[in-house]
Amino acid sequence: MYKDQIDEKIVSYLKEDSRESFVDIGKKLNLSESAVRRRVKNLVDGGTIKKFTLELGEENAASAIVLVSVDSAVDTAKVSLKLGKLEGVKAVYEITGQYDITTIISAPSIVKINNSIDALRKIQGVVDTNTVIILRKVI
Repeated sequence: MYKDQIDEKIVSYLKEDSRESFVDIGKKLNLSESAVRRRVKNLVDGGTIKKFTLELGEENAASAIVLVSVDSAVDTAKVSLKLGKLEGVKAVYEITGQYDITTIISAPSIVKINNSIDALRKIQGVVDTNTVIILRKVI
């Protein structure tokens, strides 16, 4: 939870570019670098900021859509939560039709995508999958 509007603005700047320097953020907010650093530390320590991440450009990553069937005796929502914790999983959707869940997986290589799919298939309740490798994004 944000302590005040300044913390909220700091988080907004870091969401846009987590590499933005504390000096630059401080200039925007009329604060010193050390004040911004202290506030960010407090946001991390307080759990508002969990981690700083890196998002690769699409040309540097492989992606796949994995359709998942869940055993009817197993709660689909529980399987969805487990899928969301797997490395490389960017999105999990519960859907209608032949499959119960679809996931979007992104990783630096097809080998890593395959590792994520192998882990996905080992989750209790997953009975079938259908994987589609994304060749290129059009729009």
